[in-house]
Amino acid sequence: MTRRRCERGSATLETVVLWPAVFLLIFGIVHAGLWFHARNVALSAAREGTRAASMDDGSGGAARAAEFLTATTDGTVMRVGDIHETTDAGTVTVTVTGSSTTLIPGWRVDVSQSATAPIRRWTAP
Repeated sequence: MTRRRCERGSATLETVVLWPAVFLLIFGIVHAGLWFHARNVALSAAREGTRAASMDDGSGGAARAAEFLTATTDGTVMRVGDIHETTDAGTVTVTVTGSSTTLIPGWRVDVSQSATAPIRRWTAP
């Protein structure tokens, strides 16, 4: 009987230690999913911008990426910081930067994705 008295409260102590770790794991998984989704949205916008710019002699990619973000998200997935377009001799690159939605107030997780495509030029034979 003395053995049972020594173990009194052990289940409560195990619960107090275990549940915060479980909640931290669950919130970590959800937060990672939100970040990954924001990354995919930024990459899709950058690809859409480069596709449009490659067909239009290397211009208009940033505007098309902004249109894509407006049409596909309502600002809850990610907050867009900047959409930057650069063109060199034969390629165009569109970079979308911003921050992912977080579950922890005040914590900022940056997202930056870019895509590059060749500029298509039409020539007469």
